[in-house]
Parts: sequence; C-alpha cells; structure tokens
Amino acid sequence: MKILTLIRQVPDAEARVKLSGNVVDLGGTTVVMDGMDEYGVEAALRLREAGAEAEIIAVAVGPQRNEDALRTALAMGVDRAVHIETEERLDAVALSKVIAGLARSEGAELILLGGQEADWDSQALGAATAERLGWAQLTWTNELHLNGTALTGRHDVDDGNESFETHLPAVVTTQQGLNEPRYPTLPNIMKAKKKELRKDDLATYGAAPSLNYVSAEIQVRARLNRVIDGKDPQAAAAQLIDLLRNEAKVIR
Repeated sequence: MKILTLIRQVPDAEARVKLSGNVVDLGGTTVVMDGMDEYGVEAALRLREAGAEAEIIAVAVGPQRNEDALRTALAMGVDRAVHIETEERLDAVALSKVIAGLARSEGAELILLGGQEADWDSQALGAATAERLGWAQLTWTNELHLNGTALTGRHDVDDGNESFETHLPAVVTTQQGLNEPRYPTLPNIMKAKKKELRKDDLATYGAAPSLNYVSAEIQVRARLNRVIDGKDPQAAAAQLIDLLRNEAKVIR
C-alpha cells in the first residue's frame, strides 16, 4: 500500500514576522515543517514499523523553499517525496483537488494531513479531500493502528474522545498527542540526499485558488510595561488578578 502525508512549511513559532506593504514578508524568517504535519509523518512511519507493508510519500505544495521540509521528512524515514512547486497560495478546497489527484495517480490508500492548516487557519482540508475521493474521514486522531485494511484508534469529539474502526481507503487528520515525532539522525540525513524528490507542475492537477488573498495585517497590542512588586506575595497576587480582570480583561 501507499501512504501520502502532506507537508506544509510555516514560520517558526518563535520567529519574528514582518509586513511589507500588505504582504507578509518571510524573507529572513526561519521556516519549519508545520508541527501538525510532523505528527502525520511520524504516524505513517510508526504504522510501517508496526508491520504495515507501506511506501510512504511526502507531498508539499508551494514555493521552492518547501524542499527543506520535504528533505526533513525524507531524513525522518519517508521513502520519497513529491513537490508541486507553485507561488500560488491555494486555499483548502483548491489544495484538496491536488491531494486527491495525486492520491489517484499514485494509487494511495491512506492520506495523513495535519488537523488544521496554519496558513489559512482552516480545518477543511481533510473533509474536502475525503469528499473528492469518496473515502472515509477520521479527524483529530490521538491513537492510530492498522491491521491489514482495518484502521482503528481514537479521536477527539466535542464531549471527549471516542474509538473508531473503518477500512481503507481513508483520510486521517493528525494532532498533538498522537505521537512524539522523531528527530532525523545524521546517517538518515545523508541517506535523504539520495532519495527521490520529484517535481510536479500545478497545472497537471487543474487546481486554482477559489479564494483570493487580498492583504494581511499583524495585530499588536501595546504593553502596559508594569512591574508588580513581589515583596508581599499576597498583595502581588491581588494586584495581578486586578490587572488581568480590569486591564487585560482576560478573567472575570
């Protein structure tokens, strides 16, 4: 069987992001593999290590810099990678057309996606991809097992979490808590340089943005620059509560 796992590249959570005009300028900003996508890569690797006979293919759709994230996935243990290189910013619906098209052409039976897209702040990609393919969809998984074609595990729901069982093919969205992604080792980093990283043209998949990106802004709140005197712990705690309630208005 073949497993597709989508890779997105996003700014490091601790990196400073700036605007140039109405466009977010990532020049000089450290970018990394999206954390939610790391859980998908690790899940695919663990399913294979648990006995599934699978070829794991990492996929990225985006500009040239995405190669770095794909190389990281290859160094983690992915077999090969496909990069659909484009400067177009595809929304979840458009991106789902690419993922579904690639799944069909590769004959994949399992797709692993991060539960929420960091760039669009959207949870729609898994559902849109499953709908295009007519596959089962499992969201926000925190446990995943594969026995033959039977996929079992647990996932979050509004009232807690529940167990599930379905059969391949399926689309699964991943999240923190599903696993702890591994770090690439030096030998695997060297091996990754020899693994296949194929380039595809976006036009092959006939996808185009259905939402137009207009502008962006970074909201910055002015700091109060107040320092609480900690000599009297009880008084300091009372002052902090007062500030949080009446100034920051984050508690009632």
